[in-house]
Amino acid sequence: MAARFAPSVLTRSSADDLASEARDAALVASLCGGSEAAFKRLVEEHHGEMVRVAARFVCGQAAAEDVVQDVWMVVVRRIGTFEGRCSLKTWIFRILTNRAKTAGQRDARNSPISMVPGLGWEGWEPSSLPDDSILMEDAMAVVREAISDLPQNQRQVITLRDVDGCGAAEVCERLELTEGNQRVLLHRARSRVRSRVQDYHDHVMSADAD
Repeated sequence: MAARFAPSVLTRSSADDLASEARDAALVASLCGGSEAAFKRLVEEHHGEMVRVAARFVCGQAAAEDVVQDVWMVVVRRIGTFEGRCSLKTWIFRILTNRAKTAGQRDARNSPISMVPGLGWEGWEPSSLPDDSILMEDAMAVVREAISDLPQNQRQVITLRDVDGCGAAEVCERLELTEGNQRVLLHRARSRVRSRVQDYHDHVMSADAD
């Protein structure tokens, strides 16, 4: 009985694959032709799932939305390179996963909060210190003080990005900044805060050595 139905199952599966390939080909052709309707259709179909996937790699909904917006721009720029070796959805989600992983790793390295001892600072060895919880509280206090001492524009940007978890686009809109200005202010703010935390770290390690 199973052998009797196998051919029809394979035929139906093949037909589905061919239909999917034809749909992708038509959609890609429309996108290459600059069809806004085709792009809108694609976004409506996948955007929500893409945000959920991106959120697994980055911190916060806003950051996930930023990654997805970036991916859509990449899709528009690269759609002409799509060769149909996989489904269009698979192609898009591969780009998404790579971008989200990179964004998550970058944010983990750059955020001053992640540089606090016990939260990702390389070389920190809690077992060698007298009271980890107290040191952690002190380190967080150093971060807060360092942020409060920043110039106003840097303080606003780093607070929105690293404390409140807002995305770059939202910060630019709320503070009326260009993307370039936002990036420069955030870099300067993070550098100053990391420097203060580094000084704290060195002081604690030196005192412990004594």
